[in-house]
Amino acid sequence: MASPGHVAAFLIAVCFAAGLNVYGTVATLGLVARAGLVVLPGELGVIQSPWVIGACLVLFAIEFTTDKIPLVDLVWNVLQTFVRVPVAAFLAYAALPMLDPPVQLAAGAVGAMLALFAHAGKTTIRAAVSASPEPVSNFSLSMVEDVIALVLAGFATQYPFLAAGIVLTLFVMLAFVARRVVRGLTNFVSPAP
Repeated sequence: MASPGHVAAFLIAVCFAAGLNVYGTVATLGLVARAGLVVLPGELGVIQSPWVIGACLVLFAIEFTTDKIPLVDLVWNVLQTFVRVPVAAFLAYAALPMLDPPVQLAAGAVGAMLALFAHAGKTTIRAAVSASPEPVSNFSLSMVEDVIALVLAGFATQYPFLAAGIVLTLFVMLAFVARRVVRGLTNFVSPAP
């Protein structure tokens, strides 16, 4: 992952994935790096520690279970705002130690914003789906989110430009769907006369 373009595409995908499922994203990156399939940029080598991978796998298992329970998943997702966004900022910051500190901080802020957008979109859609009386849609949506995060993290290590392209597509789709959900909830709460 030598070129700046590869690192930028990698970070776009990884920060977005962290906004969906931070523990799965970090564990995937750590496992792929530990297997020798990629050399992580900058100071990200720390996430291939067995302790970091182990902690992320345990937290991924907790999130995997918690995220499938309607209403509990909303509380979990709100609390995860304080984990997903800062970890994405750290990933972007740590990947770029060769940059001047202000630019490195700006990269961290962009990483945080990508994660926040993914996280906010996920939470908005989840709020709409959790109102549904049947549990299948909530469970299915949670599974899709987990798969997308893990696939994005894996692709980012091997095909960073493809992963960034997928993020761009998801970004547009998520913005469209979240806007429709918010509009629908607004119309539901205060119907037009």
